[in-house]
Amino acid sequence: MIDYLLRYHDKLFKAFLEHIEIVFVTLVISIILAGILTYIMMYSQLLTKVMMNLFAMIYSIPSLALFSILVPITGLGKDTAIIVLVLYNQYLILRNAIDGLNNVEASIIEAATGMGMSKSQILFQVRLPLALKAIFSGIHLSVVSTIGIATIAASINAGGIGSVLLDGLRTLNTAKILWGALLSSGLAIMVNALLNIIEKRLTVIRNI
Repeated sequence: MIDYLLRYHDKLFKAFLEHIEIVFVTLVISIILAGILTYIMMYSQLLTKVMMNLFAMIYSIPSLALFSILVPITGLGKDTAIIVLVLYNQYLILRNAIDGLNNVEASIIEAATGMGMSKSQILFQVRLPLALKAIFSGIHLSVVSTIGIATIAASINAGGIGSVLLDGLRTLNTAKILWGALLSSGLAIMVNALLNIIEKRLTVIRNI
């Protein structure tokens, strides 16, 4: 393993950066889209139910199957991988966001309404701050999930750490298999630990 690292560290580093790029782009698009959908869904219970059922159905589809469905339409590569990852993330983020916003105590909403605040003001100035921890939990789950599924996305030439792992499996190269698995799991563990720290601080801030 050490010999492979010394000889091909540039390839490993390139794959690592590609993986981070996929995760970052996916996360940005996912948060923006989820934010827009959450805003719309807060004004319609019927739409909320329809959208949540739709994304739950999409989330239940195995990643390889969803990749296969989209490849004939969007082709091989990062674009298809990002589309699939964004679709998966919507269920995780929206579920937590909607639950968090709807679980704000009714007495607080009534007090805000009594002060003359509009629905939009209540949403952004009252509900959103109180639901921040729940929303962040959804983002937390989506980030860790994206890191894992992005590894599988290498099967459609999306690049990233998965390309090292899959190439190792195809050629029976133990060093590639181990480095691919180590980098993928290591990234997930480190990011998860960092997000856990941030989530705990959000809890402390909310309780102040």
